[in-house]
Amino acid sequence: MTYEYRALPVAPETPRDSLRQMLAIHAEFGGWELAGHRIYPGGKRTITVRRRLRAEATAPPLPS
Repeated sequence: MTYEYRALPVAPETPRDSLRQMLAIHAEFGGWELAGHRIYPGGKRTITVRRRLRAEATAPPLPS
């Protein structure tokens, strides 16, 4: 399977509830799932999310 990845930087002062809500919205409406979570010195966090790439049509649509 092929995945699309996106890194979401999170400020140290971001409350945990807000972060959880943001991830829930990404998951519900964008089809993203959690792929990784990294905490750096100083409190900065980076959340990595991924979603499956969908197959796209290779030929243009036929005229009607």
